[in-house]
Amino acid sequence: MLATDEAQRIFDEADLVVSEQDAAAAVRRVAGEIGAALADAHPLVLSVMGGAVIFTGQLLPLLTFPLDFDYLHVTRYGDTTTGGELSWIVAPRAAIAGRTVLVVDDILDEGITLAAVKRRLLEQGAKDCRIAVFADKDLGHEKPVKADFTGVHLPNRYVFGFGMDVKGAWRNLPAVYAVKGL
Repeated sequence: MLATDEAQRIFDEADLVVSEQDAAAAVRRVAGEIGAALADAHPLVLSVMGGAVIFTGQLLPLLTFPLDFDYLHVTRYGDTTTGGELSWIVAPRAAIAGRTVLVVDDILDEGITLAAVKRRLLEQGAKDCRIAVFADKDLGHEKPVKADFTGVHLPNRYVFGFGMDVKGAWRNLPAVYAVKGL
């Protein structure tokens, strides 16, 4: 956890990457794409806690078709800025077998976490597993998984806001910022 003054300094020095207006437009566009693809599937929507809470909260009211909702909590980051060992904190309670599943997450960074989530859901019998991310970070190389629905593309910088955090802080921002120097 960051001290309040350190969190404020990081925010004050940060670069705006995606404005609040552009973030909202991206969510609306992704909702339309998901609706076109999954409206007849009665999907199980799984939100990846805690990063996807902002994206999921804005996305769900725009999905105007029947769906079931649950969540999962898996992380490689904790309060650090670099990925570590994959940790499953909460598995979905809803039945997966035979379902079309839509995993909603904040960011497709290295893709290791989402690839593991998708693999596990398919192993549990999901008939289809799609991924929606608010942001896809451009790393300049292939990732082990691709998102089916993407809101925005980001540069390869350490970003925060719109569900993404910097050492536990700033998930609550309605826009996306990049940490200065990272």
